[in-house]
Amino acid sequence: MTSSPHGPQVLPLGSLDDGSSGGLSDIDLLHRISVALINEQDRFELYGKIVEAAVAITGSQFGTMQLLCPADDPSGHGGELQLLAHRGLPPEAVGFWQWVSPQAFSSCTLALKFGQRAIVPDFEEWDDIAGTPDLAAFRSAGIRSAQTTPLLSRSGKLLGMISNHWSEPHEPSDRDLRMLDIVARQAADILDRTIAEETLRKLNETLEVRVEERSRELLASEDQVRQLQKMEAIGQLTGGVAHDFNNLLTIIRSSAELLSRRELPREKQKKYIDAIAETADRAAKLTSQLLAFARRQALKPEVFNAATKVDSVADMLRTVVGSRVDLVVDPICASCFVEVDASQFETALVNMAVNARDAMNGEGRITIAIEAAGAVPARRGHAAAKGDFVKVSVSDTGSGMSADQLERIFEPFYTTKEVGKGTGLGLSQVYGFTKQSGGEIDVDSQPGEGTTFSLYLPRTKAPNAADALSPIEQVVAAEASILIVEDNDQVGEFASQLLGDLGFITRRAANAREAIAILEHEHELIDIVFSDVIMPGMDGVELGRQIRKRWPALTVVLTSGYSHVLADDARHGFALLHKPYSVDELSRVLRDARQSRGR
Repeated sequence: MTSSPHGPQVLPLGSLDDGSSGGLSDIDLLHRISVALINEQDRFELYGKIVEAAVAITGSQFGTMQLLCPADDPSGHGGELQLLAHRGLPPEAVGFWQWVSPQAFSSCTLALKFGQRAIVPDFEEWDDIAGTPDLAAFRSAGIRSAQTTPLLSRSGKLLGMISNHWSEPHEPSDRDLRMLDIVARQAADILDRTIAEETLRKLNETLEVRVEERSRELLASEDQVRQLQKMEAIGQLTGGVAHDFNNLLTIIRSSAELLSRRELPREKQKKYIDAIAETADRAAKLTSQLLAFARRQALKPEVFNAATKVDSVADMLRTVVGSRVDLVVDPICASCFVEVDASQFETALVNMAVNARDAMNGEGRITIAIEAAGAVPARRGHAAAKGDFVKVSVSDTGSGMSADQLERIFEPFYTTKEVGKGTGLGLSQVYGFTKQSGGEIDVDSQPGEGTTFSLYLPRTKAPNAADALSPIEQVVAAEASILIVEDNDQVGEFASQLLGDLGFITRRAANAREAIAILEHEHELIDIVFSDVIMPGMDGVELGRQIRKRWPALTVVLTSGYSHVLADDARHGFALLHKPYSVDELSRVLRDARQSRGR
């Protein structure tokens, strides 16, 4: 639909430029909105809070939320829009717009007609509405402009509308519309759930004659409850992430500002530089824990003896839990091999040991047992599963947990500890690592009887004895030429500068296709291909495979902060550098990758 500058506009949802305006204040605003919606139980109050959120985002004087009445509704209002909640409308306007016919002239009927967002910058400039009762109603209510965003279910069904109205000619900004899309998504989920609940109520009234329909709606209602629980978990997760990252950003920003002062002594400069570096490491650890819970962390699986690995870190664990805790390792299976990420395995042991220590208030007994298992027991609604597993269990003599606590024990940022005593991410990492490694996790606990966490990891054969690699002298950086493949200009330029400062000769390619074109003519002049994983078109893993096939002498090193490609294919076989990385890590990975290729 085309229009004059002041006439109606119909915009596809999400078609706006994806800028980065808004910053932390928008994150905080969305978090507060999510918490307010999750905590509200009354559905009509919930509708009102949704409208309040839309008004707060856009700064409009009025707001409404409407339900699309089904075409076959027996009320006689089929196909019309019913007013569910409003903010700022005078009583006569509420009565006029209690039901809105599709034939009326408004932004909501435009959105209903075209199935897309509709914006009317100035009703006085819209020729079609001239002389109609609708224009008179807008004038009487003091409304001059409006926008309407459709509320669509997850399956794409139109459920209703959420609208903003201004007392002056107005067009909402791209930032306002992006945030409205987020609120509209939540509103649609809530409206979809309440529609299902209302339908369920009507079915219960005619239970005797509609048993089959009732059963289907009960299942739909259960799905909606699960969706509500997911929304609550997301609200808790976003709140925890925003809180922790705001703390980290405060340190980084303050340190950077202080470093800009010329008169700052050298020792204080070093103090603030160290603070920035340490805070960046803490932020990297936080994102790593979140990725582990989401099972989207890039793992580096290797074959090792679980009993030997536990024994090798036992002294470190004893230091972590303290001298008042008796930590015992019981290698029931002395030769049980697994193929998982060794670093994440050790981190999981540390997290479980720390959790056990805290459950005992720093005093008691922790037992770590390693044994073979032929099945995973039934747990938390899952049936038992047979297989060949290595069971690594961590038991404590602490206070135990209730059934309600066990239901939420692996949720990110959920903790039973006092404020400031835990992040609520330790057991989330254990859960995510175990699941992503193809295993299962079980918890056995009773109040006052302690707790046992059991990891069931797929068992594998012992590796063949391999000859130790002979030491290779460190490669001089100036001898190596690196092709950097990175679609982000800022990251690519920074990597090029960093490698140049290390003495490497660098070239850049913006994507895999460009990299292959360069290699076809200059592969003899390039020693290492340093590629991002997620790029438009061909990803970094596929690029590496093509390079290995066509130019096997070339060394390929991949880098990524997060990638579902790496999470799904942990055995890609390429050297991997995790973002964010330090100068030392970059230099070491490039050197080790060349040495492993025999260069």
